[in-house]
Amino acid sequence: MNKLTLYNTLARKKETFVPLKKGSVGMYCCGPTVYNYAHVGNLRSYIFEDVLRRVLEFNKFKVKHVTNITDVGHLTSDADVGEDKMLKGAKREKKTVWQIAEFYTKAFKDDIIKLNIKNPNTWSKATDHIKEQITLIQILEKKGFTYQAGGNVYFDTSSVKDYGKLAKLDLKADTKERVEEDKNKKNKHDFVLWFTKSKFQDQGMKWKSPYGTGYPGWHIECSAMSMKYLGKQFDIHCGGIDHIPVHHTNEIVQSESATGKKPWVKYWLHNEFLVLRKGEKMAKSGDNFITLQTLEEKEFHPLDYRYFCLGTHYRKPLMFSWDALESAQNARTRLFDRVLEIKSTGGKVLPKYGKKFIQEINNDLNTPNALAIVWDLFKDKKLKSNDMYTTLLLFDRVLGLGLKNITKDKIPQNVTKLAKERLNARQDKDWKNSDKLRDEINKLGYDIEDSAEGYTIKKK
Repeated sequence: MNKLTLYNTLARKKETFVPLKKGSVGMYCCGPTVYNYAHVGNLRSYIFEDVLRRVLEFNKFKVKHVTNITDVGHLTSDADVGEDKMLKGAKREKKTVWQIAEFYTKAFKDDIIKLNIKNPNTWSKATDHIKEQITLIQILEKKGFTYQAGGNVYFDTSSVKDYGKLAKLDLKADTKERVEEDKNKKNKHDFVLWFTKSKFQDQGMKWKSPYGTGYPGWHIECSAMSMKYLGKQFDIHCGGIDHIPVHHTNEIVQSESATGKKPWVKYWLHNEFLVLRKGEKMAKSGDNFITLQTLEEKEFHPLDYRYFCLGTHYRKPLMFSWDALESAQNARTRLFDRVLEIKSTGGKVLPKYGKKFIQEINNDLNTPNALAIVWDLFKDKKLKSNDMYTTLLLFDRVLGLGLKNITKDKIPQNVTKLAKERLNARQDKDWKNSDKLRDEINKLGYDIEDSAEGYTIKKK
């Protein structure tokens, strides 16, 4: 099997993947802040992480996968500016922050199921790990990496020489600069580990701590929870590219300062954005807030979106348009139809295609090329159907399109009757009645496609 290579953001290059412990992988993925629905741009990250996990498992690694649920501490800025996003959601919907967290956590997990994304081994909620976060802050305090000001506890980034190495930050011009929004900071890049009641008086989630009653900053949760479940050092940390300059940078400095372990994480993997016209990033406000439910309302299957994401490498921006998504829908539907045509038993994996597929997925998860190999398989007229089918099921262990579970739709008798009447109308050149019968079939949730042999009925 080809060696697995992954692009490590920390090194800015592709590297051969070698885990810390032979045969096993610890993998931490930054999960959602559950104050609203995840939009399809967010969901691209989780599809990428799912493909990564599947490729690791394909390479016979045992993966321990942890994903956090941020239900406190993430402010409307990725730094320390603005109100807590959970509080923002509660005010918007006139609910408690706890109700908001429960509702949108469930909504997110529902989306994960629809997209055929594997559940992590551990879902880790920030509010379930306050004790671990406080303990980590105390360790940093004892080692001299913190200071208190204005009722809050800050990490002193000037105390660490290699701060900002992930983002390659230029700190020379910043060392004495303060942030206007927070006069308590000694340095621009310092960040809050613990907020007290001195800030955001209407904060809905608060806990007692040695520093006063308050709540944790956003960054400390991921360090505390990842180390609880994966140890003081682990293999892979994932997220979107927006996490590089602040969130992941701050995770690294607090974790390595607390443990003395370098590197804290061996491989950092980040996916690019889903973008709209003129390179506009999708956000949870404004007209570009598109959820999975939005796609379903427009009669797209969630797996159409998964296929759409697989068609572009995770490190490249993915341009979203309804036309592009419709093309992915057509391709995914065509793939399913072809799989149904060859579905059989007793086949074997085709070595020629299997080798090509492994070569592509092990080359930094090259899913566009992997999909191309799927279609090359169908073009080869010399292959036996059962061998093609068995090979495709092997590929689907990575692609995650659910090919094994495809079944032919059972067409209701009333729809079949209308289709036959329409065929008779077409043969009689009664186009008006033919169109009317097509509309009736569409209203019942089915499409009808004409062919030389007659017609094909498909569920929408």
